[in-house]
Amino acid sequence: MAQLSSDSVLGVLRTVQDPDLKQDLVSLNMIRDLVVHDEGMVSFRVVLTTPACPLKAKIETDCRNAVLTLPGVKSIEIKMDSEVKARRGGVQGAQSIPGISHIIAVSSGKGGVGKSTVAVNLATALAMEGASVGLMDADVYGPNVPTMMGVTDQPKIVNDPARGEVFIPPLSHGVKVMSMGFLIQGDQPLVWRGPMLHSVVNQFCYKVDWGKLDYLVVDMPPGTGDVQLSLAQLVPVTGTLLVTTPQEVSMQDVRKAFHMFEKVRIPVMGVVENMSYFKCDQCDHQHFLFGEKGGRTLARKFNTELLAEIPIVTQVREGGDEGRPIVLRNPETEVAVAFRDLARKVAQQVSLLAHLEVDPSQIVQIGKFNEQSI
Repeated sequence: MAQLSSDSVLGVLRTVQDPDLKQDLVSLNMIRDLVVHDEGMVSFRVVLTTPACPLKAKIETDCRNAVLTLPGVKSIEIKMDSEVKARRGGVQGAQSIPGISHIIAVSSGKGGVGKSTVAVNLATALAMEGASVGLMDADVYGPNVPTMMGVTDQPKIVNDPARGEVFIPPLSHGVKVMSMGFLIQGDQPLVWRGPMLHSVVNQFCYKVDWGKLDYLVVDMPPGTGDVQLSLAQLVPVTGTLLVTTPQEVSMQDVRKAFHMFEKVRIPVMGVVENMSYFKCDQCDHQHFLFGEKGGRTLARKFNTELLAEIPIVTQVREGGDEGRPIVLRNPETEVAVAFRDLARKVAQQVSLLAHLEVDPSQIVQIGKFNEQSI
């Protein structure tokens, strides 16, 4: 009978595949710290590509079952861990933000569709899964994120030897938050032109000490304007989510947004349909107030995924007003579960994109097109 050894354990673990990446865990370097102890005990770490992996339990079970096929194995200790691999790429001239593995833009073509609600709950849900997360409020004309995250502290300003004065973002619900809302007083409007908006986005990227983050979620302003182009030009964005309601007037604008992100070579990870339906307390029946299956139709048209259908729920509005996102305020509700599921799907998509090879010749420069070409 063959002796139990590290090589024999690695041999059976080569039969276990990552369901998304379609490669075995050993080849992907996901098996770490393997030790075969006396008396038939085997211990190792499985290092996943994200702490929010939706298939974590399946991978652990597959590993355990594979090792148990070896003669002499009496017990197994598996530690499930994660290591988020940063994605490279972006348009020519884009520079990574030090310490940040992935930038996820949450965008829409139209205002009023709940984009900030999606961004806030996505960031909070990712943090709840164990990821290190930041939330940049790039909606400079309507910076609602501080209110929705319940942030009362102002960012601190410190002197960095390399960068000069930098902001230290406040922490709320495990998420680092930076917003124009910290820098303007009360209800004062922001009346700025394009170059000033570019400067703000640049400072939020490089003059904020974000530290080490797995994900930086960016709440974008509506439309296809200066902030979107500045972000694409400055930093390598891993991907974007497009938020819409089911109604046609919303989807018209989202279609424009899709084509804009296609122009700047930012992958669209999927569509989030917000305000999908209202469920009556009396009859428990779904009422489609803004139309039905619009997000599904949109995702099919652009050959992307419908990541979530978020219902209209009073608690979502209450959580935003109170500064406690619904994934924390009412975690057992249908809508909170939908947001948690969305976060896992996004993390899954990001992991896939991180393992794609980017061909620099396929990356276009922002300067090669203008508003007319979009």
